Amino acid sequence: MSGSASAKSGFGWQGLVFPIGLLLLGEFLFAWSHIQSDSIAPPSQALLAGWDALTDGSLIQATLDTLAAAVAGLSLGGSVGLLVGLLLGSIPVLDRLMEFTIEAVRPIPSVALIPVALLVYGFGYRMEIAVVTFASTWPVLIMTRSAIAGIEPRLMEVARALRFNFFQTVWKITLPAALPRIFVGFRLAAGVALIVAVTCEISANPLGLGYGMMMAEQSLHPDLMLAFLVWIGIVGWTWNWTMVTAQKRLFGPAAMVEQPR
Repeated sequence: MSGSASAKSGFGWQGLVFPIGLLLLGEFLFAWSHIQSDSIAPPSQALLAGWDALTDGSLIQATLDTLAAAVAGLSLGGSVGLLVGLLLGSIPVLDRLMEFTIEAVRPIPSVALIPVALLVYGFGYRMEIAVVTFASTWPVLIMTRSAIAGIEPRLMEVARALRFNFFQTVWKITLPAALPRIFVGFRLAAGVALIVAVTCEISANPLGLGYGMMMAEQSLHPDLMLAFLVWIGIVGWTWNWTMVTAQKRLFGPAAMVEQPR
């Protein structure tokens, strides 16, 4: 019963076997080889360094800084992507008109905008949020446009039969039919937002988890650097688990875009 409950919740404890085994193997190799290095540390030291950072509040503050920028950028980018995707998916002429522009701008790496954002906003939240917003826009936009294109044509015939105007059609037909797939776009954008936020902090912005990891590396504290790295993975897993759970709770079977194995 507990195993089936874990599977339904999207989490299987058996998935921890490999990472725990990897940590134990790393600890054994360090103890066996007696490695002394300023660039790497055994898992036990990383765990102690992470606990110290957690108890003194520095790890929590860095996490809040990163999540604040990621959530703000995801909210802005998702809203823009949803609005533009609705317009492009609902107005074929506008979709064809904007296709070249979108396909020319979309491949630009978000990290390439960091120097521009620094010139405009300087260091701080606004710079990071601007870059995350750009990166988060595209998954939602593309998925929204694709979801609208996949709507059952008979639903649109119903809208025409009821003489809905454009806004009524979008609100009463398009959004309800496309929302499960649109939320998948938000899930993808959420992962991108966290990745880009941490990247901004590593390369330019002096706050958050990325900056904390970089400072630990520069101050020759590999144990703390590895602790930050593992913590970023835990935050990313929790972030994705939250989105998956929300998707299943909101849409039920319609959220299952993958066939169960």
